[in-house]
Amino acid sequence: MDEPSMPNSSAGAPQTTPPTGPPTPPIPLAELLAREELGLRRIAGPADADLLWVHTSEMADPYPYLLGGELLLSAGVLLTDPDHYVGRLVQAGAAALGFGVRPVHETVPATLIEACDRQGLPLLEVPPETPFTTIARAVWRLMAEARHRELRRVTRAQQALATAAARPDPVPAVLHQLATQLGGRAALLTARGQELHAAGRRPDPEAAGALTRLARVVARERPGSPSSATDTHGGTHLSAYALGGGEGLVLALATRQRESGDHTVAGIAVVLLSLLAAPHQGADAAGRSAALVRMLLGASPAEVAPLLGSTGPWTVIHARRTDGAPADALTAGALGASLGTALVDAERGAGEAVRVLLGPGPEPDRIAARPGETAAQARPTALPGETTPDPARPTAQAVERAPDPARPTPRPGWTLGASAPTPVTALAAADAVAARALAHARATRAPLTVDAPTGGLAALVPPEQAAAHARALLAPLTAPLADTLRCWLSLHGSWDRTAVALGVHRNTVRQRIGRCGELLAMDLDDMDVRTELWFALRQT
Repeated sequence: MDEPSMPNSSAGAPQTTPPTGPPTPPIPLAELLAREELGLRRIAGPADADLLWVHTSEMADPYPYLLGGELLLSAGVLLTDPDHYVGRLVQAGAAALGFGVRPVHETVPATLIEACDRQGLPLLEVPPETPFTTIARAVWRLMAEARHRELRRVTRAQQALATAAARPDPVPAVLHQLATQLGGRAALLTARGQELHAAGRRPDPEAAGALTRLARVVARERPGSPSSATDTHGGTHLSAYALGGGEGLVLALATRQRESGDHTVAGIAVVLLSLLAAPHQGADAAGRSAALVRMLLGASPAEVAPLLGSTGPWTVIHARRTDGAPADALTAGALGASLGTALVDAERGAGEAVRVLLGPGPEPDRIAARPGETAAQARPTALPGETTPDPARPTAQAVERAPDPARPTPRPGWTLGASAPTPVTALAAADAVAARALAHARATRAPLTVDAPTGGLAALVPPEQAAAHARALLAPLTAPLADTLRCWLSLHGSWDRTAVALGVHRNTVRQRIGRCGELLAMDLDDMDVRTELWFALRQT
């Protein structure tokens, strides 16, 4: 019966560097006892124990060769002092003792039973027909099954957390999913303990206070702070994880129980939250700070635009959550990151739209000019077997390399309104255009409305003459009336949709449009009149 059930047995030298933890999840002792074919019977000690290893030894004192958490199997060949023997096992952290009867002992010694009861070590009686190797194999089989269950659970949790991170409110969604997966409380805290977002059942005040103190331990406000910490308070398991990005944010968890795989699931959430909460690095932070300082000191937008990473053209985007919920800074930042910009304004107050400033797309590949050529004269060289492209005819390559401002695309959970690409000197006008585009998108229930630049026949009229004509034609209208008329025309004369877009009653829209017709002395049901007014409104 003195046979090792693991590669490192007590017969050899002790390991100089023992494993830091078990390779698989722990196995409850009750699961092993439930295997009826083994015939194991607990005859002393507590019923609850977690098995991390199985080891066989007939040494009088196996203490130096135990790692802790073992089910130690022995036939008692050298057992002389049961009380001392059990005491040494308890000191080594053994989880349980399996004692094999026959041929050395006909029954389990009563003194051994008393010692295990007194010192709280579970004692199992192993029948003669059950080899120790059979018990070891049963434990490894149970560990493999537990490992498989853990991997499946972690995989499902990873998929659920990744899906939550793709929602329009990714940070609250990830915390909610994490709290669901762990069956507890998940909160995002600042370095000072302020709760930014939270989900799950709130712990009692004392446990919540302990969790806040634990979060301060890992908040990276000073060098050498640990990346994670755990504690237990009144039966509540507490954990804190520092997020990456240097912002001092902490993921804090409070659960009633701690299961295998919880740490892995929390680690997945830490990675996702670090990416979601970190500032987008599309523009250098120092450049943004310099641009802000210069504008506060009187510089024009055109002067500070290069500090933001580009001179333009720029696109202004107004955004609202589709479900009507307000967007906090983290949620708005995630929207900006998905659009490829860090220039996001979500601090305008409750009920206001999020504003995003989107620069141009990546710089196109340029064709290098040969010595003596200008960039306009340079053209690609044909490869063998190809004809040289005609510079007078645009090719597919040329089309792909043409400068192309970044184009906003719909985002799940958001309603967006975007201006046409505009120079930095016209951002104020583009901001108003984006607001109108958002109103149009909400009224038509479209995920995105982009204001199209002036083109077609309208582009044939010189801008100065068009603007002068528009001012003269629309002079009788006040700004609210002009905005109502523009919105009404853009929605093809729909009273209800215009009311939704403007946030007023449909009767108010009717009254305003009627007033516009009176002041302009025009029949607004006439298509020619509508076309001319639309042309004029597009110039303002």
